[in-house]
Amino acid sequence: MQFGLSFFPDSHPQDKSGEQYYREALDLTEQADKLGYHHTRIVEHYEHAYGGYSSNPSIFLAAASQRTRNLRLMTGCVLPAFTHPVKLAHELAMLDAISGGRVEVGFARAFLPHEFNTFGVPMAESNQRYRESLGVIKRLWSEDKVTHKGEIYQFENVSVVPRPTQKKIPTWVAAIQTAESFEWAGENGHNLMVVPYLADYDKLRANIQLYKEAYEKAGHGQVQKDQIQMALHAYICEDEQQAIEEGEAYMNHYVSVFLESATAWDSTSSDQYKGYNKIADELRGMTYEKVLKEKRVAIGSPETVIERVKELSEFFGVHQFSLQMNFGNMKYDHALQSVRLFGKTVIPAFHELNV
Repeated sequence: MQFGLSFFPDSHPQDKSGEQYYREALDLTEQADKLGYHHTRIVEHYEHAYGGYSSNPSIFLAAASQRTRNLRLMTGCVLPAFTHPVKLAHELAMLDAISGGRVEVGFARAFLPHEFNTFGVPMAESNQRYRESLGVIKRLWSEDKVTHKGEIYQFENVSVVPRPTQKKIPTWVAAIQTAESFEWAGENGHNLMVVPYLADYDKLRANIQLYKEAYEKAGHGQVQKDQIQMALHAYICEDEQQAIEEGEAYMNHYVSVFLESATAWDSTSSDQYKGYNKIADELRGMTYEKVLKEKRVAIGSPETVIERVKELSEFFGVHQFSLQMNFGNMKYDHALQSVRLFGKTVIPAFHELNV
């Protein structure tokens, strides 16, 4: 079993400055490296409190690379819709060199209407931009000279320098709702990132199975344990009740910030994003009691958190978890004690189980 830290900023500037957020996140990352975590991961979003402090994951990960020795450095995820693929390929190859070959790249389509409006990118083009970019970027990393004439991008004889430090940079894709997205990820040989927070569990498990079948049918071999990653909110204290009580305000803050951005879907519709018009209502109905009852987070004592991870791992067949452990504009000392306690109790427990 592998565990990493996932950073998804959700602070308003009046609550926590960017300087404070990055300092705390980098300090937590350094602690995670010493405690045997597998990776650190950060998102890409813009403008709003929901992810807005992370407009360029490569900058944060470059800083993290200089504070750590072992952690894999993951984008979770970059949004190709808003960056030319040649620029993105160069940026990530540079990060791979700076980190000594520790980069893993997660890609996502983007889904927030305000971001498409800001960049002047039609939502109707999102899927084409996303898929075309992924194909081009993988070619740019593996071929010396690339000529591409696609529906969105065209260029001739382009080389990326520096060349990737790794022989092959691992690529991941985030799949959320549609079976077709999971199948496409498998057919194209990408690793898979999933989020259970708002998902129907039975549907998500079925979609993960579709991914595995598509991956193997396309001739990529058998899906390995570390090729599927699940994002999960986690907060751990020695005392069960303390964790539950302190976790409530943090979880509610995260949901409220998510809702601030998601309400745009109340008045937005797109054939490219079927079902996304329900996101805001799903968030409005996702109470803290419901989150705990439906086991959508890992909040509690070490024993409870270990059991929760076991249950999710067995149900979904997932063996890598990316943990949001400073969510909800969390106090730094709370995040630090949670990261340390998880590292000292939960990670060793799974090592002993050899899973």
